[in-house]
Amino acid sequence: MPELIMLAAALALVGQGMPVFPCVPNGKRPLGRLVPNGYLDATTDIELVTRWWTSYPRANVAVPTGSTTFDVLDVDIKPAGSGYPAFNRMKAAGLLPVPFAVISTPAGGLHCRYVGTEQACGSLSRHFIDWKSSGGYTLVPPSVVDGRPYTLVSERPQERHQLNFGAVRQFLDPPKPITSAPRRSTSGTGIPHLAAWLADKTKPGRNQSLFWAACRAAENGATEAELHALYAAMQFGDGFDERQAARTVGDAYRTTRRKSA
Repeated sequence: MPELIMLAAALALVGQGMPVFPCVPNGKRPLGRLVPNGYLDATTDIELVTRWWTSYPRANVAVPTGSTTFDVLDVDIKPAGSGYPAFNRMKAAGLLPVPFAVISTPAGGLHCRYVGTEQACGSLSRHFIDWKSSGGYTLVPPSVVDGRPYTLVSERPQERHQLNFGAVRQFLDPPKPITSAPRRSTSGTGIPHLAAWLADKTKPGRNQSLFWAACRAAENGATEAELHALYAAMQFGDGFDERQAARTVGDAYRTTRRKSA
């Protein structure tokens, strides 16, 4: 029966050990009446899952992303543009390992699934590419949005690759060159070493680590403009973005200057 399709899908995922939670019918928002904490209320409790979808049989099925389930490279299709050009560039460059599953989204995009990690979620909005990992969630087939379903395109369970979204970000949005002082080497300021240390920082503490590193570089003589190279390869998302990083290095520079005055 049609009203049992979503329940069957949810229970099948639970049978694979994956926690699930309901989203509003025909939408992506968590069904607040049942899961007030959103993806944090996801469960593998068969009885609870059955009650959820018995009460709301057309609720969409969602899975938290990250290390306990899987990561998703989301290729978006929006009125403003398509993520396929960036996706094809990454494939041509050999940057994308084979996903273990590919899902067609209602808008015509793709969800490429990889082995889950603790990476932060991220977005490359200029390229219409999103990344769902720790702290995120995704709808799964046969969920429906705007009357169109998510559909399994291909499945290769033997492919067990992880995807480094930091490398994706570096490829699609390479750091901007420092133009304020092109002839000055920053090696004496420690910026290259500090930037490499910061690149792997994930939540929590990314902003605090950036502030500490910026203070050390400023103490070594780095200009405020040069400090912005520190966060070029950092992982953004989950409340931490490039604008906040820029403010942080500015604060660190001014703090260091006041101390040395």
